[in-house]
Amino acid sequence: MDLTPRVITLGTAGGPRWWGAPSAGRRRNGIATAVVVGEAVYLVDCGRGASGQFAEAGLDPNQLRGIFLTHLHSDHTVDMAGMLLFGWMMTGQRPGAPVRIIGPGDRGMLPPVNKNAEGDIQPLFADTPTAGTKDMVEHLFRAYSADLTDRMLDSLRPSPYTVFEACDIAIPAEAGYHPNENATPEGMEPFTIYTDELVTVTATLVAHPPVAPAFAFRFDTAEGSVTISGDTAPCANLVRLARDTDLLLHEAIDMDWAANSYADVDEATRTATIEHHRKSHTTPRQAGKLAAAAGARALALHHLVPGNAEPAVWRSAEEAFDGPVFVPDDLETISFARPRNEALAAATSTQKD
Repeated sequence: MDLTPRVITLGTAGGPRWWGAPSAGRRRNGIATAVVVGEAVYLVDCGRGASGQFAEAGLDPNQLRGIFLTHLHSDHTVDMAGMLLFGWMMTGQRPGAPVRIIGPGDRGMLPPVNKNAEGDIQPLFADTPTAGTKDMVEHLFRAYSADLTDRMLDSLRPSPYTVFEACDIAIPAEAGYHPNENATPEGMEPFTIYTDELVTVTATLVAHPPVAPAFAFRFDTAEGSVTISGDTAPCANLVRLARDTDLLLHEAIDMDWAANSYADVDEATRTATIEHHRKSHTTPRQAGKLAAAAGARALALHHLVPGNAEPAVWRSAEEAFDGPVFVPDDLETISFARPRNEALAAATSTQKD
């Protein structure tokens, strides 16, 4: 079996918007990335169109081993229902455990209200204002209870819980995490959240206020590693997680676009949204600096905001990083295999240890 590891960029745009096509003709789907090792597939985030892109890439739900959510913003999770329901219907008898859905737990408290707010603002659902991954999956199944009941009772489909099992990431106590006071602890060590015979997945907390927790993930295989930033401002924890990684997939935003957008909303909302972009995201040049600091072998920019920018917008990453820089379109494949001699040396060293 060919175990050469690769990513398939199912969707490369960020943000809760429908991006129109630019003059270059590209139209990007919402953020979703498939990590492929042999016949096994691991999905990171489920943005707009993820389930359709999964099929368009020639992937099969029976190959899927895990879904990893960096955080629970809608542009990263809006097609979870598609993956759950259609994946359930298209999955045969699974020989092993259900597909693990691994992501942030309940925040446990409300985030601070933006200083630009006027008047009192209350959460929409007082009983579950900050639901985590496990609860989100249950809420989605409940929302589609008519569909599930019909197919289970009439078509004799098994419970979707035989196909999917959701769990919240447990953050190590020693990290010192607090959702409002210390959402991105300095000096945090990456920790393992998943392992099988092909990959080990480690995570760290990244800086994406007001979101807490927000994660980056690293997939290590016998032949290479890929680190996926999630949404984050420049962050030392991300650099530590990505140390010597073969490929860093990092988000990027055009701050000039952000400063000139949102003319269609009131001033308080516009000010708060622009503030969010500046404190919670990364420019292409900053992403290049992070890749250089981590010693990454290659950098790919994705979660592009805006999703319809011209390609030249993203090239400033090359000013700060000497390695290869990719700005992939949807459904591109990027290998993260190390050069063969380095992979063999790493494998030999691991066997000796």
